Amino acid sequence: MSYSVGQVSGFAGITVRTLHHYDKAGLLSPSDRSPAGYRLYSDADLARLQQILFYRELGFPLDEIATILEDPQANALDHLRARHRLLNEQISKLRRLVEVAEHAMEVQQTGVELTPEERFEVFGEVTFDLTYATQAHLKWQHREGHQRSMARAAAHSKEDWATIMAEAADWRLRLLAAFDAGKPADGTPAMDLAEEHRQHITRWFTPCPTDMHTRIADDFTTDPRAFALAVPPTEQRPGLAPYLRTAIYANGVRQSPDSGG
Repeated sequence: MSYSVGQVSGFAGITVRTLHHYDKAGLLSPSDRSPAGYRLYSDADLARLQQILFYRELGFPLDEIATILEDPQANALDHLRARHRLLNEQISKLRRLVEVAEHAMEVQQTGVELTPEERFEVFGEVTFDLTYATQAHLKWQHREGHQRSMARAAAHSKEDWATIMAEAADWRLRLLAAFDAGKPADGTPAMDLAEEHRQHITRWFTPCPTDMHTRIADDFTTDPRAFALAVPPTEQRPGLAPYLRTAIYANGVRQSPDSGG
């Protein structure tokens, strides 16, 4: 059977202009013409078009498609393997770009008013996953306490953030030293570190009563992203998150009015 340009265009879901371009490029020329001179495509032409569209879908340039179809010695498998490698590289690049875009959106939603260079300089590794902070913002954005906390965070200068991060780094060193030394999580040194963490939050962000602090501690053991904001992954130890949670709970009991703390 023979098919007109319009019919083939409808079958293949491509434009008549594309078919004319393939003809002009010598990639797909109709096998016949009608008595009136119109192009007519055969079943073999349609089979060839199907191959062309398959390779085009994979991103092959037209000249490479022509080589594959015209050269009997051409190894289509080698071409497909090369295209497979290239597509995987492009996928990896796009995934990295998606991560960068997501990270940029996360940082913007935290309210921290620093340039990207300043954020990297100040926060370092902590900036690589702010999804926990972002989701907390989206969840609690209408709560007065959270709004106050975000307003204070947004008002901090680069120097403020440098001080905050330095305090946090010093605190982490002492936390790790207590943990590595095997000091009990409900002992005075660990509880003092828990209280210091609570006061740090109060001083720089929002009043943090002990019940709020214990809720934060619960997140430390259930959401790795939450704990990573307190202790970056490269500094973590197995069992450290439960250790800190226990210390925070013990400190909460110590600070309660009934305990006299």
